[in-house]
Parts: sequence; structure tokens; C-alpha cells
Amino acid sequence: MTSKADSILKVALAVAAVFAGTGVGYYYGVFLPGQASRQEARVAAEQEARQKQEDAVAKAQQREQAEQSRRQEAAQQEYQDCLNFAELSYKQRWTASCRAQHDADVSALADCADNLFATEEGCRAKVPIRPERDCALPGQTAQSYSDAREQRKAECLARFQSAQPGAQPSTQPLAPQGQALSEPAGRDGAMPQADTY
Repeated sequence: MTSKADSILKVALAVAAVFAGTGVGYYYGVFLPGQASRQEARVAAEQEARQKQEDAVAKAQQREQAEQSRRQEAAQQEYQDCLNFAELSYKQRWTASCRAQHDADVSALADCADNLFATEEGCRAKVPIRPERDCALPGQTAQSYSDAREQRKAECLARFQSAQPGAQPSTQPLAPQGQALSEPAGRDGAMPQADTY
């Protein structure tokens, strides 16, 4: 009977060893690698979420920088357009005054020529015809046109600075397409000094 109990005990110990070995094998062979892979997956997911968040922040910053750059370019272009308009308006007023003087001279010459006692040479000597463009204007008129242009330029700068606080406009003047930035003749018949912007 002892030998039978011995063999049962041996079988029981062998079964217990198999169960213990199976538990240890399951723990080290299945449970721990699964837990490690779950941990790695969790860490990878956290890193991916962090990377996505960083990418979203970077894209938002890029969009903001692009928008700010676009606003600055638009404000700069608006400023240049405003300056060009001030310059064009100045030149148009100057040219209109020259044309008015020219037309008055032509009319006075025609009136002189209608006089029976006047000769054409005498009328031309008496009534010189001033040029239709780039003429000399009276000092007060020329100064008022120049002052109006400078006031418009100052308004352009004020609008630019209110749209872009702290920004300075570009110092390069932009001429409208097909038109150079040149000045009509000044008060004394000389070309006025070119303005710097």
C-alpha cells in the first residue's frame, strides 16, 4: 500500500509540477509579452497623439504666419496704391493747370489775331503760349498742390500704421504699370525735387 501511496504521491507531485510549470510558462510566455506589447502600444499611441497635437499647433502657427504675411503684403500694397494715387492726383492737377494756362494763352492769341490792327508776329510776341504739359505754375498754386500731395501721403502713412501697428512701410516706391514716377515742372520752371517715400 505504501508503494501505491508512493506512486499516487509521485503522480500528484508530477501533476502539481506540470500545473506549476504551466502557470509559470503562461506567465512568462503569454502574459508578460502581451503586457509588454500593450504597454508599447499605449506608449506609441501617446507619442502619436503628442505628434499629432504638435503638428496641429505647427500648422496653426504656419497658417497664422501666412495670414499675417498676407495682411502685411496687402497693407503694403494698399499703402503703395495710396501713394501712387496721391502722386497721380498731384500730376493730374498740375497738368490740368498747365492745360488751362495753355488754353487761355491760345484763346488770348486768337483774340489778338482777330484784331485788325495786329500782326501774327506781334501777337505771338505779345501773347507767348505756355506749354500744355510740364509748365511752370505760379508759386502759390504749385505750393498748394505740393502741400495737398504731402497731406495725402501723410494720410496714407497713418492708414498703413493703423492697419499694421508697429510696422514700417517699404521705402521702395512702386509706380503704376506703364507710368514712371516723374515730377512736372516746378514753380520756377525747374523740375521739383523727387520725393522720397
